[in-house]
Amino acid sequence: MKMKITKILLLLFVSFSSHAKEWQAELIVSGLNVPWGMAVIDEQRLLVTERNGDVGILNHESRNYQRILTYPNVIAKGQGGLLDVARSPFEPSTFYFTYSRDTRTGIETILAKAVLAEDKLTKLTDLFTSHSGSRTGRHFGSRITFDDQYIFFSIGDRGERANGQNLQTHAGSILRLNPDGSIPQSNPFYDQGKIASAIWSYGHRNPQGLFHDEYSNQLWSIEHGPRGGDEINLIAKGENYGWPVTSHGKEYWGPIAVGEAKEMAGITSPLKTYVPSIAPSSMILYRGERYLPLRDKFIIGSLKLAHLNIVSLSDNKIVDEQRILQHLGERIRSLVLTPNDKIIFATDRGNIYHLVLVAE
Repeated sequence: MKMKITKILLLLFVSFSSHAKEWQAELIVSGLNVPWGMAVIDEQRLLVTERNGDVGILNHESRNYQRILTYPNVIAKGQGGLLDVARSPFEPSTFYFTYSRDTRTGIETILAKAVLAEDKLTKLTDLFTSHSGSRTGRHFGSRITFDDQYIFFSIGDRGERANGQNLQTHAGSILRLNPDGSIPQSNPFYDQGKIASAIWSYGHRNPQGLFHDEYSNQLWSIEHGPRGGDEINLIAKGENYGWPVTSHGKEYWGPIAVGEAKEMAGITSPLKTYVPSIAPSSMILYRGERYLPLRDKFIIGSLKLAHLNIVSLSDNKIVDEQRILQHLGERIRSLVLTPNDKIIFATDRGNIYHLVLVAE
């Protein structure tokens, strides 16, 4: 009888262990210079931006990485440089880029596009030069996403708080443009001058995550707070998200709250705040089948606390949060989902990984 009980317990243990899962990061390539953005070329390849201005092609199946271009006129100062890349849903083989460039008015965030043909980028074209009037190296944003008609991209407040509430600067805003870089007349501030006409939402500090969910037709962002107060926001036309009038963060120099209040009438409140800050970067809302525990959840890169942040959503409310890959100890900068449903992420240390769910 004792032997039978032992065997039953052993079988139960084996069964439980076979169903236990753990998250791992499988290294694909290393040695890059802050891989800031990634975009799908095809089932096996990604276009990758490095913050120093290099652009490369990564075959994530063969693990081969080849630099194909040093993007012209990039100024990699502070948090600036060659930033995001996104494949156009409007034109075949076309990719959009954001980068910081020294202009007559300051170091500005540029939206550009180029065509990929035979592993070469051609027809490099600047489409839109934002205006901040700043020469700081801080808070450039900048992520790109699309709905079925327009381009959205984010710009941080450039380290100057008053920009968040100023519609006569693009700093501290999410912009909406036509695919050719022109400004849609349906934008909320179109009749308030050339600069304001491009703005879709404002009152942002430094949104480095921006994602349009095709399933719900909703635009989401995640942005850095100061010392505490990172925010997940559901972005709506013409809304004010409060920075620096409202904030859940504190001053860097002391335990003093930033802003006048955490919430205020006329200002759209975040759906989630992080205190202390995780320092968020790229975000996606996962709708696939490969990683069932992540289905219908946000996956967010964390820089400061070095993990993947998993956020559960129900009826546009945040209901749960998990943190995985803390053992990796890397600042996670960029996320992309491949056509065969693999989550790939890049880190400031210059590594690119494949997220793997395995049995323990």
